[in-house]
Amino acid sequence: MKNIKLNSRTTYLAMLLSAVFLGGCEDYLEQLPQDSLSEAVYFETPEQFTNAANHFYTRLGFDYGDESSDLSGNISGDPLYGQGNTITPTTDDIWEDNYSYLRAPNQLIEKAAAYTGDPSEIAEPVATAYFFRAWHHFALLKRFGGVPLATQAFSLDSEEEIMKFYGPRNSRYEVIDQIIKDLDMAIADLPSQNELGDDKQGKVTLEAAKSFKARVLLYEATWEKYVGTATDGDGTNSGAGSNKPSGYPSVTEMLAEAKKSAKEVMDSGAFELWDHRDAIGEEHLFYLFNLEDAASNPAGLTKADNKEFIFQTVYDFTLRKINQNLTHAKPVCPSRKLMDMYLCSDGLPVQHSKVFKGYDTMTSEFENRDYRLKSFVNIPLKQYWGWGSNTNGGGAQYGVAFEDSGIDYDYRYVPQLTSPGGARNVGYQGRKFTTEHKLRETREESYNYPQIRLAEVLLIYAEATCELNDGAISDSDLDISINKIRERSGVAPLTNALIAPYPDLNMLGEIRRERAIELNGENFRFDDLKRWNIAIETLNKDVCLTYIEGTEYETAENPKDPGNPIYVADAFPYGLTQTEKSTSTYSGIATTKAGALILDPSGNRNWTIKNYVDPIPTNQIELNPALVQNPGW
Repeated sequence: MKNIKLNSRTTYLAMLLSAVFLGGCEDYLEQLPQDSLSEAVYFETPEQFTNAANHFYTRLGFDYGDESSDLSGNISGDPLYGQGNTITPTTDDIWEDNYSYLRAPNQLIEKAAAYTGDPSEIAEPVATAYFFRAWHHFALLKRFGGVPLATQAFSLDSEEEIMKFYGPRNSRYEVIDQIIKDLDMAIADLPSQNELGDDKQGKVTLEAAKSFKARVLLYEATWEKYVGTATDGDGTNSGAGSNKPSGYPSVTEMLAEAKKSAKEVMDSGAFELWDHRDAIGEEHLFYLFNLEDAASNPAGLTKADNKEFIFQTVYDFTLRKINQNLTHAKPVCPSRKLMDMYLCSDGLPVQHSKVFKGYDTMTSEFENRDYRLKSFVNIPLKQYWGWGSNTNGGGAQYGVAFEDSGIDYDYRYVPQLTSPGGARNVGYQGRKFTTEHKLRETREESYNYPQIRLAEVLLIYAEATCELNDGAISDSDLDISINKIRERSGVAPLTNALIAPYPDLNMLGEIRRERAIELNGENFRFDDLKRWNIAIETLNKDVCLTYIEGTEYETAENPKDPGNPIYVADAFPYGLTQTEKSTSTYSGIATTKAGALILDPSGNRNWTIKNYVDPIPTNQIELNPALVQNPGW
């Protein structure tokens, strides 16, 4: 008993003491209760409820992901998740952190029931608590499947209260049921973004709750449709079982509600897609993800000009830096598969487009392509600013030519094809979530991270619509959803007539393609592959990079290192592909032909059905013997 009490207290207090406060803007950041922890809040006044709710935002982080997936040219990590080589851990931060975080929303909800004033005075912080309770439960569900529901704020000083929490796992259906109920409670009392003043920007809104509800419903509807109970276990010997609460919605009902919730956000007028092509050019999307002050982009835009992020982690150079090695590490780099998934300007994939220029030269595959490709992947031999005072020549001097920078540096980007190194940034170098700010050194980046953005809501609407209609979707529904994304990306609209001549293309596959491209690096890919039940076949294929054989790379010299080649064949142990290979369960994704550099061969990748849910950490099973491990672990 003492071990349980010590473990719970230590985990929770460590989380509190390490938290960094945030908000929607600098003023909001400065007003948060940085000197009082939620344990000390007495919940007697509306201000105390608001202060306690403000503390929930400290749980949000910079959650980029997808490294080692089929779309990633970065292969790193130990054990490597994308290879399916996860082992059962002793501890797990996702488990421990989210259960620790759940205590504070539960405490506020319980204290609200005893509040003697007018309930409307505390309605917004209570609604915020319901939102965050749903948020943390969903994080646990995606990772582990069914988990014990935590809807009580047990006392850290009472072993009896703590033991109430240690019980068997709820099924995933019971967890989803609780999440939806909590989100409905949040939706009932959260203000619209349209009603927020400047002092509340960055707080949870009605639109954020509806968007999150749409995300949850689409996720679970497609999981149930394609995966079913394959990962649930019987709840006695393994897993969490598959008990469904009375009145649990059907797949069709969940999809319909996801579509409805997404449409309500789309129609709210509270948000708009980032589109600054006229001011910045074809690379304008790059600046959506590194927007800080006017010095962070050539158009002098600030965070106030970003109307796309619906719910975000807010950072500030003075009050809360991201403090991760982002720009130096370049975490979001593409694989060969993703490079070929980007569409051509005529709206067709590379294998069908008449405007695709092929792979003969180092730059030909970038011509007539999606602006997202040009925004997020460095083009060989093009000049790019570095960052900070002197890294890679130093940060951007907008309006100044590279040759007039005053720094003796060759700003041209040359692909790294001489060593696999740490299997990071080889072949193609990504730019998403990096900065070129002249005043930002490594770990000083302070742009906001999008937890939910409007582009995702448009994608949810399109996917839910297509699923509801057995793979069909009208041009009018496409026009109000993903065609808005394609238009700002310089890609012709998706229409039924466009893909009709190509038997390998279908609407559901094209909508999934758009989702993969648009949300790449934002921590969706593994979850999407699992809920579509294509993770095993997709993730067990070769991960490849640049085409070498028959291209300029075979013989090109490095212009920044005369006399030495850009590509060194002997440095790469897996060599080049020898035959044409499928890359996807969807036939509309281009195959990888012979001559592509292999970064990670299929023999290294071992995904099975057990990888759809992760193992429960062994220390939690020791603390709570009622927990049953997931199947196969």
